[in-house]
Amino acid sequence: MNKVPVLVTGGAGYIGSHAVLALEDAGWPVAVIDDLSNGSREAVPPDVPFYEGNIADRALVERILGEQRTQAIMHFAGSIVVPESVEHPLKYYANNTLASHALISAAVAAGVKHILFSSTAATYGAPERVPIDEDDPKIPINPYGASKLMTERMLEDAAAAHPFNYGALRYFNVAGADPEGRAGQRGKGATHLIKIACEAAVGKRGHIAVYGTDYPTRDGTCIRDYIHVSDLAEAHVAALGWLVEHPAENLVMNCGYGKGLSVLEVLDAVDKANGSPLERIMEGRRAGDPPELVAGNARLTSTLGWRPKFADIDIIVGDALRWERKLLERMAPAAS
Repeated sequence: MNKVPVLVTGGAGYIGSHAVLALEDAGWPVAVIDDLSNGSREAVPPDVPFYEGNIADRALVERILGEQRTQAIMHFAGSIVVPESVEHPLKYYANNTLASHALISAAVAAGVKHILFSSTAATYGAPERVPIDEDDPKIPINPYGASKLMTERMLEDAAAAHPFNYGALRYFNVAGADPEGRAGQRGKGATHLIKIACEAAVGKRGHIAVYGTDYPTRDGTCIRDYIHVSDLAEAHVAALGWLVEHPAENLVMNCGYGKGLSVLEVLDAVDKANGSPLERIMEGRRAGDPPELVAGNARLTSTLGWRPKFADIDIIVGDALRWERKLLERMAPAAS
């Protein structure tokens, strides 16, 4: 396979930094652009060219694409918090849709051949059935999902008019950390359940809030399909390889394990890994949260031959908790 130079947008963030590691491990030439609004410079390996900036800065992006002779883009940059998108929708359309328009425009002008986009299960909204297949209706119920779906449509239309192909990976709930401890979730103002629970487990939070206990699910709490971030990163590398080998075809697929866990079941796993129970406070529902999201992943496994290595909630939670403890140890000298 021809391992072409790749620019990773948002490569200092949670999922992007794991994708950078997976690309490097597989021998792909990599560069990163990130504005560090929610990422960390430390998350990017020192041997990877790094550019601090926003993907909406088309002149900067075009310069990077030229300097790195980029032929492929993995696009992770954007805003990702569902409740925030309901409160600040214009921010999401600016950071996700408009910024992606600038990026795609720069890529077309520079002759980039492949774009792999970080999409989301939020494009489906509140599905009528689970598991969700890729061809099921896309009716987002929050601006986050809508902004991502708009970018998918831009890529579809642009790829029909210009000489590049694209992939859109719609993933579900991403969690865990690199099993070797090289990367994990550092983001400011974490909102992901497992991250927050692990912060509570190491004493950074006094309790864990459960938002909604009256959903039509087996225990009244939301059900999600949790995928280990390193499995997801490997799926991105496999998808990029597929795009390179099939330059006349596009790729849209779900990324998940095809099984769901409730909020309470996840918290039970965190309690088990921590060796003691967390304090749980029951709250009302959050705006924009569908009751159940579970991936139909047959297309992923059949097309890419992808097989997960870490598809166990105890592994996911264990890696996340080890990472959280590592972060706490790094903070200790500064506190003392």
